[in-house]
Amino acid sequence: MLIEVKVPELSESIADATLLSWHKKSGDFVRRDETLVELETDKVVLDIVAPHDGVLASIAHADGELVTSGEVIATIDGDAKAPAAGAPAQKTAPVAAAENSEADAMTPLSPAARKLASENNIDPARISGTGRDHRVTKGDVLHYLESHKNAQDADQTQLAIAASPSTHAPLETSLGGERLEKRVPMSRLRTRVAERLKDAQNTAAILTTFNEVNMAAVMALRKKYKEPFLKQHETKLGFMSFFTKAVVEALKQFPAINASIDGQDIVYHGYFDIGIAVGSPRGLVVPILRDADQMNFAGIERSIADFGARAKDGKLTLDELTGGTFTITNGGTFGSMLSTPILNPPQSAILGMHNITERAVVENGDIVARPMMYVALSYDHRIIDGNEAVLFLVAIKNALEDPARLLLQL
Repeated sequence: MLIEVKVPELSESIADATLLSWHKKSGDFVRRDETLVELETDKVVLDIVAPHDGVLASIAHADGELVTSGEVIATIDGDAKAPAAGAPAQKTAPVAAAENSEADAMTPLSPAARKLASENNIDPARISGTGRDHRVTKGDVLHYLESHKNAQDADQTQLAIAASPSTHAPLETSLGGERLEKRVPMSRLRTRVAERLKDAQNTAAILTTFNEVNMAAVMALRKKYKEPFLKQHETKLGFMSFFTKAVVEALKQFPAINASIDGQDIVYHGYFDIGIAVGSPRGLVVPILRDADQMNFAGIERSIADFGARAKDGKLTLDELTGGTFTITNGGTFGSMLSTPILNPPQSAILGMHNITERAVVENGDIVARPMMYVALSYDHRIIDGNEAVLFLVAIKNALEDPARLLLQL
């Protein structure tokens, strides 16, 4: 029985993808859910896994070739048997697989969850399943990993733009006076980002308005409740959940900022899908918090931490990177004091967060030091008027300086 391995369905905005690197060669025996090849799209790098145990009978496309949705890239002989006992073990088989086989058999796992648990040497029996019939899902394994990793001193939610390896490798230099250069092709992701950002500048009438936020109230609230919050929800309470909640409430007041232009029409979105800009080794990506208005603080923090971790490992999915009605980006992670973020088309606005520093401010006639953050809203003036943009940013400022507003939805 020959089983076809196909390119997964790509989003409408992606015409084709590139096969980066085959992990297997023709004639290799492969296990179900074992990675066969990496597929690079304009947005993300995906692992294409084996749909069935068997021998990789043929490979239709080599590394670097372009492929499209649904195209057959390989076939697997599903009738072929595994190597006989004593044969060399598969290089990709996890060491702990045999140790966990009994627990794995007793614990219902989705294929993706089984693969992830095996890769991280996790006993599935230790994970609480949230799927049907207590089935352990991939999300359950990711939550387990996040909950049990060593806490880092840095604020978890500063992953809004995660610290990640530079996408530009350093150039070797010579002491002999030689003027060295290095030419490398742009990745599909960086090429697409460049196209979209330039298109935004060419198409939209982009303006930026600024304000500053006294973060003392939010910082005091975090300090007071960070320990019980961590104990209760197994995730740290950071700044991003406050900003996400503040953005959602402000978007409810100013629906044009949550809208987009489609030809001669304005599309008003009755939902709040918030993009969170995240750094990855291959460049900036923007995973989406779907229906952020329906999420609580813990859900937001947990999702953002998950996005940041999987962005570093290249494990974000196409669905998670598609859509969005508004974006938040945090240059403060790297110490940025002020910037003018560029729109993420077709969205009409983006909020830029920045570094928190103590600055002298005047309160009731007295000069006092307060933890202040500059915030910037870039917006498309074709659809958003200046007064709407300014009032939107003021609404965010008011919510953050009096966090009780977020709980009371004021």
